Amino acid sequence: MPNYLVIVESPSKAKTINKYLGKNYTVMASVGHLRDLPKSKLGVDVEHGFKPDYITIRGKGELISKLKKAAKTADKVYLATDPDREGEAISWHIASLLGLDDTSKCRVTFNAVTKSAVTSSFKEARAIDKNLVDAQQARRVLDRIVGYKISPLLWDKVKKGLSAGRVQSVTTKMVVDREREIMAFEPKEYWTITVKLTDDKGKNPFEARYYGEGGRKKELAGKAEADAVLAKISGADFVVDDVSYGKKTRHSAPPFTTSTLIQDAGRKLGFASKRTMATAQGLYEGVDVPGRGSLGLITYMRTDSLRVAPEAQAAARALIGERFGKEYVPEKPNFYKTNKNAQDAHEAIRPSVVDIDPESLKGKLTNDQYRLYKLIWERFIASQMANAEYDTMNADISANGVNFKASATALRFAGYTAVYDSDDEDEKKSKRLISLEAGAKLTAGEIKPDQHFTEPPARYTEASLTKAMEENGIGRPSTYAATISTIMSRDYVTREKKMLRPTELGFIVTDLMAANFSDLVDVDFTANMEKQLDSVEEGEVGWVDVVSDFYGPFEKTLEKARASIEKVKIKDEETDVICEKCGRRMVIKMGRYGKFLACPGFPECRNAKPILKDTGVACPKCGGRIVEKKSQRGKKYYACENAPKCDFYLWDEPLKTPCPKCGSIMTRKYLKKGSITVCTNKDCELAAKPAPVKTTAKAAPKKKTAAK
Repeated sequence: MPNYLVIVESPSKAKTINKYLGKNYTVMASVGHLRDLPKSKLGVDVEHGFKPDYITIRGKGELISKLKKAAKTADKVYLATDPDREGEAISWHIASLLGLDDTSKCRVTFNAVTKSAVTSSFKEARAIDKNLVDAQQARRVLDRIVGYKISPLLWDKVKKGLSAGRVQSVTTKMVVDREREIMAFEPKEYWTITVKLTDDKGKNPFEARYYGEGGRKKELAGKAEADAVLAKISGADFVVDDVSYGKKTRHSAPPFTTSTLIQDAGRKLGFASKRTMATAQGLYEGVDVPGRGSLGLITYMRTDSLRVAPEAQAAARALIGERFGKEYVPEKPNFYKTNKNAQDAHEAIRPSVVDIDPESLKGKLTNDQYRLYKLIWERFIASQMANAEYDTMNADISANGVNFKASATALRFAGYTAVYDSDDEDEKKSKRLISLEAGAKLTAGEIKPDQHFTEPPARYTEASLTKAMEENGIGRPSTYAATISTIMSRDYVTREKKMLRPTELGFIVTDLMAANFSDLVDVDFTANMEKQLDSVEEGEVGWVDVVSDFYGPFEKTLEKARASIEKVKIKDEETDVICEKCGRRMVIKMGRYGKFLACPGFPECRNAKPILKDTGVACPKCGGRIVEKKSQRGKKYYACENAPKCDFYLWDEPLKTPCPKCGSIMTRKYLKKGSITVCTNKDCELAAKPAPVKTTAKAAPKKKTAAK
C-alpha cells in the first residue's frame, strides 16, 4: 500500500485533515514559513538581479529534519498550504528544502477544510504556480528593501527602534491626514425646525421638517433666520400640497470579503481586526463539531471575491425555503459583482457547511468563535434571500409660503432582514404610514427649532481604515489586519475608545517620509504597486522587472534623503512616577516589547521598569497594589507590586468588590461559555468549582506561590 505525506501550515489544520484521509496518509505541519530572509542583513543582492538570500528560520531545524525523514519514506509528498500567494511560496520553499520536483503534481489547495473539499483536491493536484511564488517574492523583496534601507535612517535621524514600510507608511499617513483634517476643521452653525402635525381631527401624528421657501431648498445659517421662519408660520395653516405613496425594495449586502468581515465584526462585535482574523483562522482550520468530528466551519478568510460556489447557493436556497418559506427564496439565485481590482482566486467567506446552524454550536465554540461564525452564517444566508420590501410616503407641506417635508417607510415584507440586522437607517426607523390627501389641512402642535454645528470628519476606526485601504487599493486581504497592528505596535498610531489617533511620533515620521519619500506615502503610487504585483501573479511581467523599476529611483531618493534630513529631537512623555534611585520623574519609552518607564538620567541612572496597570485591588498579604503583568510567554496574570518580596499572584482578573460570604478577593474566570466570578478562598462556598485554567510551568511567574 502506498504511503503519502501531506504537509500543511497549521497543526490544527493538520489534525482536521488527518481525520479525512486514509491510514496511508501522514499529515504534518510546517507551522508557517520554514525559510525567510535573514534578520541581520538586507538579504537581497541588489547588484545581481535582486536575488534573495533565504535561510532556515531559527528554531525550525528540528522540524525540517523530521519533514525530510518523513519525505524519504513517502511514495508521494503533497503540499497543502494555504491557497494564496503566501501559501504558494511556503510550498515552494518546502519543495526546495525536501528536494521535491516543484513541476510535478505535488500541490493541492482547497477553499474549505471539509472532507469533500479536501479529498477532491487531491484529484486535482497540480504543479506549484511559479507566478504566485514570484508575486510573493516581489512583495517580500520590495518590503525588505524599503524597511531595511529607510529604517536605519529613521534610527539615526529620529530615534532607535523605528521602522518604515511600503504599506504601513502610507496607511499611517492616512490616519495622520485625517487627524489634520479634524484639527483644521471649523464648525459652522445651522438650524433645523421640526413641527409635530396631526390631521384636522387631531389623529395620526407625524413630524415634518423645514425644507425652504417658495419651493426652493434653503439652509438656516443662524438663529435670526430660524426666528424669521418661526414668525412666518406662527398661527398659519399647514396644508398638504402634495403626497405620494410608493414601494421600494432593498437588496441584501453580499457575503463577506476579508475587508467587510473586519468592518462588520468591528461595528457589531467590537472586534479589533487582528482578533477578527485570528478567530476566523481558527474557524477555517477546524473545530470539533458534535456528530461531525473536526471540521473547518468557514471557507478561506483571506479573499476579496464575492463569488459563491453553485452548490453552496443551492444549499442556502433549500435551507431558506424550508426555514422561512418559499416567498423568501428569490426567483433566481443572487449573484454579486466582484470589484474589478479583486484577485478572485477564492470564494467569498461563507459557512463551509450551510446547514450547520450557529445555535447548534452554542457552547461548543469559544465565545469569539460562536459570535463570528453567527455573523458569517447570517450574512451569507441573508445574501441568498429575497429582497426586503417597503411601503413609502413622501409629503410636501406648506404654511404661509414656508415648505416642510415629511416621509415615512414601513416594512412590507422582511425578506433578508428576517436573518441579518441591517445598518440601513430606513429599516431601523420603519414605522406605520399615515393616510394624507393633497389639500388637507393639518393641525400644528409643538414647533421645535434646534441649533446644530457641522461635525468634523470622524477619526478612523480599524473597521473604517480597513474600508479606506480597500477602496484605495492599499494592501490586500492578507495584509489589512497585519498592517494596522504594525502601525499601532510601532507607536505611530494609538487606539482610544476604538478610534485611531496618530501619536507625536506618527506625525514626525509621516512628515519626514512625505518630505523625503513622497512616493512611499502616496496612495496612488502604492495602489499602482499592488496592481504590478497582481500582474506578476498573472504572468504578465517578471518580478525582477517590477523590483528593478522601483529600486532605481528609490536608491537616488534615499541618497538625497541621507544628505538632507536633519536630526529630530523627540521629547519623552514625563510621568508622575519618581525614580527610586535618583529622584527624577520617569519618562515613557518605547522598546522592542512595547512601552516602559525609564529614568531620564540615562546613562548615569539606568533605572527602568514596566508600566503596570493597577487593578484597584489591595494585596491581602502586604497591602500593596495588585497590578497586571505578563509572563515570559505573554500570558496575563496579576501580582503584588512589591514582588519579589511579596509572592502573591493570581491567574484570573481580581475584582474590586470582595466576596460577600468571606470577604476574600473575588476573581473573574473566563470559560468557553463566558465568564464566572469566583472566590479565591478555597474553603469558601463561592470558590471555583470548574477545572482550573491550564498553564505551563514556563508560563508561570518565577519564585511565587499561588494565592490561598
